[in-house]
Amino acid sequence: MLFENIKENFPILDQQINGKNLVYLDSAATTQKPNEVIDSLNGYYKEKNSNIHRGVHTLSQKATKDYEKAREIITRFIGAISSKEIIFVRGATEAINLIANSYVKPLLNENDEIIISQMEHHANIVPWQMVCEEKNAKLKIIPINDNGELIIKKIDELINERTKFISLNHVSNSLGTINPIREIIEMAHQNNIKIMIDGAQAVQHLEIDMKELDADFYCFSGHKIYAPTGIGVLYGKKELLRKMPPYQGGGDMIKSVTFEKTIYNDIPNKFEAGTPNISGAIALGKAIEYINRIGISNITKHEDDLLNYATSKLKENSKVRIIGEAKQKAAVISFIIEGIHPHDIGTIMDSQGIAIRAGHHCTQPIMDFYNIPATARASFAIYNTKEDVDKLVEAIEKCIKVFA
Repeated sequence: MLFENIKENFPILDQQINGKNLVYLDSAATTQKPNEVIDSLNGYYKEKNSNIHRGVHTLSQKATKDYEKAREIITRFIGAISSKEIIFVRGATEAINLIANSYVKPLLNENDEIIISQMEHHANIVPWQMVCEEKNAKLKIIPINDNGELIIKKIDELINERTKFISLNHVSNSLGTINPIREIIEMAHQNNIKIMIDGAQAVQHLEIDMKELDADFYCFSGHKIYAPTGIGVLYGKKELLRKMPPYQGGGDMIKSVTFEKTIYNDIPNKFEAGTPNISGAIALGKAIEYINRIGISNITKHEDDLLNYATSKLKENSKVRIIGEAKQKAAVISFIIEGIHPHDIGTIMDSQGIAIRAGHHCTQPIMDFYNIPATARASFAIYNTKEDVDKLVEAIEKCIKVFA
């Protein structure tokens, strides 16, 4: 079976926590890293550590080649037209801030509007609040229903002549909801509005094709797709990126500098000021090659099977309430247990060697919508099994007994 021995590729999973074999169910926060990603980081620093784009010596040429090879791998992985549309950033948060400041802020006038949704991560709320406050613009919110799905018909009611931009997630990190982004992108474009998609919780679970989706901007974080922390990707259409001013100034984003005038570099270099996370970008390329060998369609099926199995198991317990039951979901299941705070659930889980997330998951507006302080969240990845789900269910039963 394709996923039978996959845990062997992830050395961190071969350990005990509190005397129990580790069951890692917090991949929506960060995924664990396979051996070849770890080896890539070690190999870079052992064999070719050097700055890129600037050196004529061999180490610099090797590092530059591998760095740009990673950009090409990502281009193919997300179906972009050109590698010039791929910008390396620290993560999805920086990508959103870049677009908020370099693309959207110059467009905004007083009383203009930006649309986001009620299920956004704070990283896709706060940057828009900041630019709206600075420009005296307004933030409009697409509401959700009790199942944790966007109320799509409300988008037409929100869009008007003052709408300048839309930004929303592809997959909710706390509900698992897969949003119908193709439909929403079409709605935006029919009204001559540009749109950004936060794909931080999507690219590791779903097949992504920019040519088919036609998003103006799309972003994701490396650490949620089996790559290191501190690296991520911003995709943008070439014609938009070329018109945007740079987000930061410094080395590598320039063609020439005098005290009188600076001429900026071409894309994507224009948005990659300073020494980038070279090893992280190379390792991200290795992580995507690893995923490609498994096959994203195989990953989707495996995780769907786990999600369906876990959902049915949790629903057998009347004291457990699942938060977010959208018809289309990725491998995330948030839940609460009657009479037990999620932080206590997380503590009991940890005593059993099970790592889950407990809290508001940087989505406090969602918690406010459901009138709850927090949830416990189990999120699945390629290295999880039904046996992991069974251990989760056993630990839930233990929680209930402990607090009975």
